[in-house]
Amino acid sequence: MKPCVLIIDDEPAIGSSLHFALEDHFRTFACTNVSDAYKILQKHEVHVILLDLRLDNADGLDLLSEIKEMYPAIPVIIMTAFGSIESSVEAIKRGAFHYIMKPPEVDELLLLVKKSLEHQNLYNQVRELSKQIEKMKGYDQIIGKSPPMKRVFSIIDQVKDIDSNVLITGESGTGKELVARAIHHNGKRRNGPFIAINCAAIPESLLESELFGYAKGAFTGASSSRTGKIEAAQNGTLFLDEIGEMTPQLQAKLLRFLQEKEVTPLGSSDTIKVDVRIISATNQNLLDLIEKGDFREDLYFRLSVIPLHIPPLRERKDDLKLLIPYYLKKHAEVMNRPVPALSSEALQCLEQFSYPGNVRQLANILEYAVAMAKNRQIQSSDLPFLITDPLKSDFKTEKDENKNNLQIPIPSTLKEVEKKLIQAVLDYCKGNRRKTASLLKISERNLRNKLNQYKKEDENFKIGKNCR
Repeated sequence: MKPCVLIIDDEPAIGSSLHFALEDHFRTFACTNVSDAYKILQKHEVHVILLDLRLDNADGLDLLSEIKEMYPAIPVIIMTAFGSIESSVEAIKRGAFHYIMKPPEVDELLLLVKKSLEHQNLYNQVRELSKQIEKMKGYDQIIGKSPPMKRVFSIIDQVKDIDSNVLITGESGTGKELVARAIHHNGKRRNGPFIAINCAAIPESLLESELFGYAKGAFTGASSSRTGKIEAAQNGTLFLDEIGEMTPQLQAKLLRFLQEKEVTPLGSSDTIKVDVRIISATNQNLLDLIEKGDFREDLYFRLSVIPLHIPPLRERKDDLKLLIPYYLKKHAEVMNRPVPALSSEALQCLEQFSYPGNVRQLANILEYAVAMAKNRQIQSSDLPFLITDPLKSDFKTEKDENKNNLQIPIPSTLKEVEKKLIQAVLDYCKGNRRKTASLLKISERNLRNKLNQYKKEDENFKIGKNCR
């Protein structure tokens, strides 16, 4: 259907001439008064308005203001035979798309109406994107109606408008950052920045400067000053993910910030007052780390004023009925495919799986299934072997199994066994320390300390192949 243009002019002859000029390209309605104009706007979807600046019983500028208030997406082109700089400036201030002299040239008018339609399309796209962004900021990305998730939502509602520090705990893949974002974007700090930093992803030598910033000349290569993440989060929220990986030295500096509410950039003597809320997260048991001496107890109590635990997916299987359709639809849209259905057998496989990787793993499994499905219904054969037959999931032969067995001579000391195990797992993970620490159920820092100790005790000790 052609776009619709509404012509508001108190001279019927003008309305008729504009109708004839535009009718080949647009649907048009013409009226001579405000009352009829509003009737047309209520009854029809109008895309562009041509408005006379001077009407018999109304001021065109006042009508422009009313229209823009009630129908902000509709571009309005002002027409007048008595133009002035003052009136054109005022019309633009009140929201007019453009200003044109009467009688307008037909080609000029057609071009202007087409340009205004392009403007309207952009306006609608921006508005729709803004809605999607607001949804992403809220609870929409946290899917669940099970009792454990209702408790999570209840705590979010209770803490979103206060400044107390929150410690979010839960296994990898449970959605800890989504919860942190929901707290921020639904609370009183929503208009401030949300700054996230992963303490495990940044080398310890750089993490301090990332958090606190540095002054020009603070170290070799510091050619200019840099604002730290804490200061950048002014009046907003700083999210510290994997807080358990922070070194003791940096823990002490973070504790001082929490006490004083001020930061001192590296290489500077100036202190900067900062108003920021801290939300931290970890998949480790910080109390165990405290007992081992790897985490400060006083920092723990500062960070965990409000503890919030995210349950693993295996403890809220009822939410699968919401999560599965959500991710099927999401992945199908990205791949530009129809949303597939699930066969009863495939659904049963998904419901019986334990999801050690939690919601993130479920999302990846369903992405694989949507990609592999040969028709509009996902069969169990379209799911990864990990789901349908865990014994086949690693594609291991008997030779492979023997290869991955660790032989320990007897007698051996516990320390020797530990050293051999760590070295073997490092080789198995191709030197990836994060994966090694995860398989061994220890922190990366704990692993690093053990490797350094082994190297100190034995110069011939090999720290894995391609270790990183």
